[in-house]
Amino acid sequence: MSKSQKNKQKRIPLYVQILIGMIVGVIIGFVALGLNGIRFVQNWIYPWGQIFIRLLQLIAIPLVFISLIKGIIGLKNIHSFSRMGGKTIAIYMCTTIIAVVLGLSAGLLMKPGKLVDKTQIAHIQEQYQSFVEEKKHLAEEQEEEGPLAFLENIIPDNIFNAAGDNSKMLQVIFFALFFGLAALTITPVKIEPLIVLFDGLNDVIIRMVDYIIYMAPYGVAALMAGLIADFNGDISVFSALGVYALTIIVSLFILIFCVYPLLLRLFTKIKIREFMKSIYPVQMFAFTTSSSAATLPVTMDVVEKKLGVSQETASFVLPVGTTINMDGTSCYQAIAVIFISQVLGMDLTVTQLFLIVALTVLSSIGTPGIPGGSFVILTMVLTSVGIPAEGLALIIGIDRPLDMLRTSVNVTGDAVTAAIVDGK
Repeated sequence: MSKSQKNKQKRIPLYVQILIGMIVGVIIGFVALGLNGIRFVQNWIYPWGQIFIRLLQLIAIPLVFISLIKGIIGLKNIHSFSRMGGKTIAIYMCTTIIAVVLGLSAGLLMKPGKLVDKTQIAHIQEQYQSFVEEKKHLAEEQEEEGPLAFLENIIPDNIFNAAGDNSKMLQVIFFALFFGLAALTITPVKIEPLIVLFDGLNDVIIRMVDYIIYMAPYGVAALMAGLIADFNGDISVFSALGVYALTIIVSLFILIFCVYPLLLRLFTKIKIREFMKSIYPVQMFAFTTSSSAATLPVTMDVVEKKLGVSQETASFVLPVGTTINMDGTSCYQAIAVIFISQVLGMDLTVTQLFLIVALTVLSSIGTPGIPGGSFVILTMVLTSVGIPAEGLALIIGIDRPLDMLRTSVNVTGDAVTAAIVDGK
């Protein structure tokens, strides 16, 4: 047997590595509790988890900025954007808003984070007291501002200052949209170098995301060890995780079996049973790969041959969808933010809930269609509403199966939008 074959046999899938990392972290945490080694975990193990979180935060702004501009200038010209592009993006944005509102509603209704022991919530909240005080201070300031202050705050007075603060991601998104739309009005010959530049930058950023995600098993192990130490071995967090996962699964099923069929019935002539039967292979492929981008060739083949969507429509709508349509991911992120805030005992204001909707919808355009790409965006959303990004450790260990399911939702949404745009 060759050396390469042996390496392939020894290679463990990343999601399995992350699960192992979570288990190892839990074991380390309980062993530390038993040996009175909490201080050792906090000083020598947990910091590695914080390094992993910092890397996710580091890449968030460049990823969203470059992905947004690349997606917009990829439309070639302003006419494409205003005609088919405008209709496509409008539908994608509407379905994403529906997904986010559904996620927020499910999280607030089910309250999975409230299942964690109250004494532990108080203990954790004390650790993040600075975040809580900052959140309250911001809420008080927002109450004193006028009704249009939110719109005013979206526009940065200095893009470099905005780019240096993850909590100002909405300002970065505004500048990226403004920049991209302005670029579409320039002569294609002149804009070609810019397209090449952002294509290259996007490839580099995606590779950086890959490297950071490869570190996930070690970061998760360190974060889980720290969390077990912080929670003093309380296992109520695990029962809360089970309800959290169930909340996401039910919400994603509502999107697939209720929201999308309703859209098909209202705006197309395609029979729902026929659509579900045709799209099933695409959903399974997306489920196994956890990548909308990798599933794209299969999606295009099924949409054109089985659903009868024209090649012109499919070749535009579906590739754009892999970049900006993340219904499943957006629904998941909304529930994740609610769950983490509940575990940490942080009640979100109405303004913050609206901010979550806005950020999740707009940043979905910059979520890469690769496994684990949503981690980066989620850290940004958490930071923007005043929630410690370290809370990501609560959910990252069980994320892989949920990632597989939400990718299936994403590609289903792409197919539904293609059918609507084509007028089938």
